[in-house]
Parts: sequence; structure tokens; C-alpha cells
Amino acid sequence: MDALDLWVLAAFTAGTLWLGLSRTAGQTTIGEYFTGGRRAPWTLVMASIVATETSTVTLVSLPGFAFGSNLTFLQLALGYLVGRILVTLFFIPRYFHEQYLTAYQVLTERFGQQVGRLASVLFLSTRNLADGFRLFATGLVMGAALLTLPGSSRLTTWLPSTIDPTTAVLLCAILLLGLVTIAYTYFGGISAVLWTDLLQLCVYLVGSLAAAVVLFRLIPGGWDEIVDVATTAGRLRVIDFSTDLNRSYTFWSGLIGGACLTVSTHGTDQLIVQRYLSCRGPRDASKALLWSGLVVFCQFLLFLVIGVLLYVYYTGHSPDSLEMLTVNGTLQTDRIFPTFIVTELPSGLRGLMVAAIFAAAMSTLSSSLNASASTTVADFYMPATGGRRSEEHYLRMAKRSTILWGFVQILTACIAIRISTRVVDEVLGISSFTNGLILGTFVLVLLGYRRANTALVGISVGAVSVLALRIFTSVSWQWYVLLGGFTTAAAGYCVARVFERQGNAQ
Repeated sequence: MDALDLWVLAAFTAGTLWLGLSRTAGQTTIGEYFTGGRRAPWTLVMASIVATETSTVTLVSLPGFAFGSNLTFLQLALGYLVGRILVTLFFIPRYFHEQYLTAYQVLTERFGQQVGRLASVLFLSTRNLADGFRLFATGLVMGAALLTLPGSSRLTTWLPSTIDPTTAVLLCAILLLGLVTIAYTYFGGISAVLWTDLLQLCVYLVGSLAAAVVLFRLIPGGWDEIVDVATTAGRLRVIDFSTDLNRSYTFWSGLIGGACLTVSTHGTDQLIVQRYLSCRGPRDASKALLWSGLVVFCQFLLFLVIGVLLYVYYTGHSPDSLEMLTVNGTLQTDRIFPTFIVTELPSGLRGLMVAAIFAAAMSTLSSSLNASASTTVADFYMPATGGRRSEEHYLRMAKRSTILWGFVQILTACIAIRISTRVVDEVLGISSFTNGLILGTFVLVLLGYRRANTALVGISVGAVSVLALRIFTSVSWQWYVLLGGFTTAAAGYCVARVFERQGNAQ
């Protein structure tokens, strides 16, 4: 990276901080801090939803997915569209019955504090673990960029000499990115998150389109060569009707599993539900969610096509470069797009693309921090204090919670350096593990059940079922949400029927 790239990156970082810090006006209550006064326009919320679920994992790992396999990831996006329709029909209207701050207050109201807090714990643990991996994925790009700078070794003089230079620079990148995101989320709350999400969405879409154009022009044979090479290698395959449950990214696992995953993440996950609560009403929230599905599908297509272009370029015109990305005989596909960015893009555009990847990361991480803080304060701290403290006190605690979860994610990202292989599968697999349990609990709400034991037994059975599936089978993670949701709801239903019979017998 040269001076122009650094200026572009610095301008983006400064602009993000300025925009986030400028949204602090009027924040005197936790209602303002977590929901923005419930007056955000639906178009802004739509952009925020798209940016939030489009993390660095999407931008970095999806091109790597297409490079190493094909376009079958799009089948998952079809399920995302179906899931959004179900959320608008059954979940969004319920969130506007009361002035909720979190999704899990619905469970507390129906089943009691024990169930609501259990769901909150599941959200906080899996959300921050998965987003720690997302932060690591962004650090891969920033680390690659920093290593190209003259004197980059001076960045790591404070780290132990036993850490190799590449890992040391990666640690610095993770820490820098994490601290910047914590800063503007801490001061600006949900308003800062929404508006910076819009900025970041524009940056990473423009950067990705520009990178695709440059990549296309580097392939001498143009579109004909791309189609010929990609078709021969099977990289243009979109549909896989296999019924093998052990295979990921088939039509059935994508449509059914993707729909269940979306219902859980967009219907019961505080990360997205918080955006609905920022809207003026359920109609605006539904419009934002449905339109976001179309934008996300187009994004996935763009990132996967970039992966196909990378395959054609590197295998046909720069095969030697792939040797540097091979570790122990395994090609690290997540590193291919970042490597292309820092080695092949022209000055200025290289800085824009690095900024685009930072934008994708910041949008998800800032949303995660704000959602985690709202869950911590609204579901744990406020009930523990009886709601008797002042608004200023709860606002201070909300900001402190933002810092706490920020450092949890930084620590997770540092651990991921040693254990990560393909980030997209790891992140979605982590999320899928507990999302089904929470989804099944919300299904029990929709069915009208009220006993806490109904939900607690359901969650326990669901957790055992998913854990057994994970340990004793090789079934794809895309079925975890369906199994977890079904077993949780089914077990809860059976318990409810037992109590009904006992009541009738008495």
C-alpha cells in the first residue's frame, strides 16, 4: 500500500468516527441509546440490516468459497428470502405490542425471567463468539495491508519476540479495528450504528464492484475465457438437488435450512430485532426486512462471481501466487481475495477495497456490540436493580457493557488465529448451534404456552439433540436450526400436554 491508499483508508476511518460521534445528541435515556426514539426511516433500517448481515466473512470468505467450489451458496440465499416472509407474518407484529428493548423480553413476559435470561445468555455467548471470528477475518485483510508498508515491523515491537511477524501484525490489526469500532458504538448508540451502516454499505458495494471490473480486465480472454474455464472446472454450478444430509449447500438444505436459519436470526436474534424496534411501526419494519432480502441475494451473487473470476485469473495467469497461500498442502481460500486486493489492485482502489472490507466488519461488529449491551442491561442489570436507578445510570452501564463485549470479541479473534480454517462455515455453524433453541422457544410463545417448565425442558432437549447431531454425525450445520427448533418446540409441547392432563385430572 502506498500513500494514496493510506489516505483513502484514513479518510474512511475518520469519516466513520465523525459520523458515529455526531449521532450522540439527544441521548439521555437507554430508549434513545438502544432504539433511537423509534423514528428511523425504513430505508435506513433496510440498509442497516443488509450491512449488519454482510460481514467481512461474506466479503472475504464467499469469494474463497466460489474459488474452491462453485455458486451453490446461492441456494442458501433462496432460503433467506423465504425466512424473511415468515418473520414478517409471525414475529414482527408481536414486537410492537409493548415498548420492548430486546427480543428476549417477550420470553420473559410469557415464561418468566429464568427463560428470558437463558435465551439472552445463549444469544450473548454465540453472538460474541461468532463475531470474534468475523473480527479475525477482517484482521487477515488489514494484516496483509500493513505488511506491505515500509517499516511494518515497528508496529509490533511491543509484542513478544516469540510471535512471528505475520501473526504479530495480525494481532495489531485486530486490536486497531476493534478499538475504532468500540469507540463510535460507545458514544453514538443505535443511531450511530444505523448511519455508519449506511456509509459502510455504500463503501463496500462500490469497492467490490470496482474490484470485479479490474479483475475482469486482467483476464485476456474476457467473458468467453471466464465461461469456458469456469464451466469446465464446475465453478458455475448453482443448483444441487442432492438429498444427502451430510452435504452443505444443497437445494434442500439451502431452502429449508436457510429459511429456518433466517427465521431464527431475523425473527428472534437481538442483533436484527433491535433494528425493527428502531422503526416507526411494524409496517416499516416489514418493508425494511423484505427489501433487504433482495439486496442480500444480489450481494451474494456479486461476491461469488468475484470468486469465479479469481479462480480463472489465478489458475490460468498467476498460478505461482497460489503457492504462497498453501499451508501444509491446503490452499487457504479465505486469503485469496485479500491477497489479490493488496497485490493486484491499483493505487487508491486498493485503499478503497481495504476500506470496504473494514466497512463490512464494522457494520456487523458495531451492531453486535450495541445489541449485546442492550441485552445485558435490559435483560440482566435493570431487573437486578428493580429498575429503580436513574436513566443516566443505566445509560452509563449500557456504554460500559459496549466496552466489555468489544474486548470479548477482540480476545476471541486472537484465539481464532490458531484454530480457524474456513471462516464462513465456522461463523454460520456457531450461530446455527443455538439459534434453533431460541427459535423453538418463540414457537412455543406463538402456540400460546405460558409455563416456564415448558420452555426450559424444550430448550434442554433441543440442546442435547443438536449436540448429539454435532458429535455423533456429520450432518451439515445447515440442518442444526431446523432440528434444534423442532425438538425444542416438540418437547415443550409434550410437557404442556402433560400439565394439561394433570390439570384436568384434578
